[in-house]
Amino acid sequence: MKPDATIPRPLKTLVAILFITLVPIFLIAVSVRWVINFPPLYSYGFDQYDIPSRTGIERDELISAGKQIRDYFNNDEEYFAVRAVVRGILYQNIYNEREVLHMKDVKALVRGVYRVSELTGLYLLAVLVGGLAIWGRRFTPSIATLIGWGGWATVVLLVVVGLAMTVGFDRLFLAFHLISFTNDLWQLDPRRDYLIAMFPEVFFFTATVLIIVSVTFLSICLIIASWIMRKKLQPQTDTEEPSDNRTPAQNALTQKDSLEEVNQCQ
Repeated sequence: MKPDATIPRPLKTLVAILFITLVPIFLIAVSVRWVINFPPLYSYGFDQYDIPSRTGIERDELISAGKQIRDYFNNDEEYFAVRAVVRGILYQNIYNEREVLHMKDVKALVRGVYRVSELTGLYLLAVLVGGLAIWGRRFTPSIATLIGWGGWATVVLLVVVGLAMTVGFDRLFLAFHLISFTNDLWQLDPRRDYLIAMFPEVFFFTATVLIIVSVTFLSICLIIASWIMRKKLQPQTDTEEPSDNRTPAQNALTQKDSLEEVNQCQ
């Protein structure tokens, strides 16, 4: 029995549609995870937006605080404290209770993104490995199609996001908080809350741009990979002209060569 007969066509179609749908989600989740843990983003934000003068926290202390926040996102601590010197005074935790509780919510959201990247990645890998295990090299054209469509689906999503950003990043930023959090702990005051003073809205705009750049790059890589695979899978065209299009002299020479080869074999 052929492997194709054991898998119903509707199931294969469903698997393919889900694969293409999950590619953009995977690329976005992976990019968000990378940006969250990208140290240059933090140092750039602190320098570009003059955070030391706004907060009274020296640059080295801010860099250390950024690292402590990244560590918090990746460890099992429920609550966190950022130890830093502010205007010459050492604080065991520069954040107040409201900020700490909000960061607990943020951590849950970040870890959720981590899980999404892992689960979608596992599904995509399972489809590719499973297809190769069942059909072998015959599955290669399907791989090219799947990753190509996944890449283009991501591009379409990026266009939609770009159009949405034309309404104003501040509105999208507000909508994101209203959807992501069930409380108002995210409503902080930069005059008294160091968290929002260190990471103003413009910082998250920069992070969003970096995420978009990363997703765009990855989607283009998939599209190019799909194109290369398709080119390699195309059958090699015969460079010789068909005999019907040859001149009588060319056909005569071909027949002569064939007779000589037969005589040599005899």
